[in-house]
Amino acid sequence: MFQPNMMEAGQLHHSVLDHMTQNTSESDIARNLGRDDDFDSATKSGSENHEGASGDDQDGQQRPKKKRYHRHTQHQIQEMEAFFKECPHPDDKQRKELSRELGLEPLQVKFWFQNKRTQMKTQHERHENTQLRTENEKLRADNMRYREALSNASCPNCGGPTAIGEMSFDEHHLRLENARLREEIDRISAIAAKYVGKPVVNYPLLSSPVAPRGGPLELGVGNFGPQGGMGGEMYGASGDLLRPISAPSEADKPMIIELAVAAMEELIRMAQMGEPLWMTSLDGASALLNEDEYVRTFPRGIGPKPAGFKCEASRETAVVIMNHINLVEILMDVNQWSTVFSGIVSRAMALEVLSTGVAGNFNGALQVMTAEFQVPSPLVPTRESYYVRYCKQHADGTWAVVDVSLDNLRPSPAVRCRRRPSGCLIQEMPNGYSKVTWVEHVEVDDRGVHNLYKQLVNSGHAFGAKRWVATLDRQCERLASAMATNIPNGDVGVITNQEGRKSMLKLAERMVISFCAGVSASTTHTWTTLSGTGADDVRVMTRKRVDDPGRPPGIVLSAATSFWLPVPPKRVFDFLRDENSRSEWDILSNGGVVQEMAHIANGRDTGNCVSLLRVNSANSSQSNMLILQESCTDPTASFVIYAPVDIVAMNVVLNGGDPDYVALLPSGFAILPDGSAAHGDGIGEAGSGGSLLTVAFQILVDSVPTAKLSLGSVATVNNLIACTVERIKASLSCENA
Repeated sequence: MFQPNMMEAGQLHHSVLDHMTQNTSESDIARNLGRDDDFDSATKSGSENHEGASGDDQDGQQRPKKKRYHRHTQHQIQEMEAFFKECPHPDDKQRKELSRELGLEPLQVKFWFQNKRTQMKTQHERHENTQLRTENEKLRADNMRYREALSNASCPNCGGPTAIGEMSFDEHHLRLENARLREEIDRISAIAAKYVGKPVVNYPLLSSPVAPRGGPLELGVGNFGPQGGMGGEMYGASGDLLRPISAPSEADKPMIIELAVAAMEELIRMAQMGEPLWMTSLDGASALLNEDEYVRTFPRGIGPKPAGFKCEASRETAVVIMNHINLVEILMDVNQWSTVFSGIVSRAMALEVLSTGVAGNFNGALQVMTAEFQVPSPLVPTRESYYVRYCKQHADGTWAVVDVSLDNLRPSPAVRCRRRPSGCLIQEMPNGYSKVTWVEHVEVDDRGVHNLYKQLVNSGHAFGAKRWVATLDRQCERLASAMATNIPNGDVGVITNQEGRKSMLKLAERMVISFCAGVSASTTHTWTTLSGTGADDVRVMTRKRVDDPGRPPGIVLSAATSFWLPVPPKRVFDFLRDENSRSEWDILSNGGVVQEMAHIANGRDTGNCVSLLRVNSANSSQSNMLILQESCTDPTASFVIYAPVDIVAMNVVLNGGDPDYVALLPSGFAILPDGSAAHGDGIGEAGSGGSLLTVAFQILVDSVPTAKLSLGSVATVNNLIACTVERIKASLSCENA
């Protein structure tokens, strides 16, 4: 059935690789992996010019040869200086011509230019350091001046300090008491207004939630601009334009501050309290929130649970390989946060920073954010949330970062998810480690979840604290491997070049972000379901790409489907990531042998790895095909993501070049436990539970962005994904699943 479309699918898949060259590609890759000797690396310092011993130096005793140093004449230096200004990197022909004109050996000319380039680079860095030192002193002076001004500043309303990071809990309670007194004043004023006719002044109060407003808020997002220089427009990780979301008005800010302070206190108690607030589950593996006890313990907050919503609450603790300062920075920088948690956060944006913190750190930092949280499947709607994030350092040195919803400030009442105080406590541990206690507490309307994923979502593992902590632990290991310098070079294919490792990991990171953002059921794009085509629930969508250096221009067709396998997640993951079994499911490799050329291990689990694969196809037109692949796994989710890459571009990356201009169209797999076992049957466990597998492809169907999508292209991609699913089922002995 599928055979007539094989060639078309192959042509579509490889359209981004048409300009790849075959001349020096594989030898360049081999040289970048340290398999070929580089003549320049074996040379000595350029100032040491080794000359053969002359007759005068030889005597009967055959004295050992000594290094001789050659001093260039003033004329030779002037000529080479002049040439250097025009061309600092002469080729072999130019060096030979110079050596002939100046009476020097070509190697002498080569060494002189090498030293000159090093000297210029050193001078430039010294000049840059001087400038940076001057700028640093200026910033330090400004910082001291601002700090002094902050310490003397006072709130015009209450007379208290303006820097919330320096408030004590007593001051917070006084402010809450003031709010209650204002409520009493409002009540009396309302009674008086009936008789006197004076207008009533309303104060925003924590204890009585503000009703949703009918009109838009005063300040649009364009007044503040999102982080990342998007110019007032909001983009998801996949590059799609999102609908604008308003920042809070000035009248909202006092309520936001008090709400954040109360949420911080609640988070700390939620993280530290035991029974009866948290009850141990029957299997003893997790903690369950006692909702009645929660309402008694925290009677104030964002109001009662909306009708039709259900509560999801979980708590998890882990020790991760990252110091507390860096963790806080990641959580408070929306770009870093959404990158580290790209498997959970499909898009995120800081609408307004209300406070940057005090004392030069994030203590007291407060920002209003919006984000969409996802499960990597088009069958689970994302959870959109509008909330405030507050960071504070406590007296015992513990840091806490808390989120709480601001749904009452939204112009639209259509809310499907509310974040009650959620976040984490971070405690410093020896040797650069941190202990993280994560609390995730939401109220959600999840009626849009497909039946296939209901069990996983209802178990709390799809969006719960365990998934956040497991992702953070894995990403901390990945970041540690990216910064590692003592890489053993005994294994063939290990990339030891530090800059090359960083560039390749950065490229793979972008590939993973693009895949995760493009596979979810986000509000930013709509999937079209294909029916009656031989594959269950295959969903497709198109995107037009123009002027995006990270993606090939034209029309990109995305296709995805999710299905159940009666096989443990770990077995599915090991099968899909193994290059030796790739020919069993990868139709586009045309049965060619797949060989790993290079890899970067980035975690304790051998499955956490970035690889560069080569397809040795019988078809000579595909002999240059390379595949960049990242496989990653943790106890809650697993991914195998790959993209065809240009050999010339990969040579640049392996040499430490900028990976942002390498065009990628990632495809791959997301593997989740089905939630059937008592423990949720994590990825790392060989339990009896099955797997939920999402398969997704991105294919360039036309390099002209204005072209129209043909039904033939849709049918081809649909057949491609259907055939891939059938092959996976057959290989894992699941034909009758």
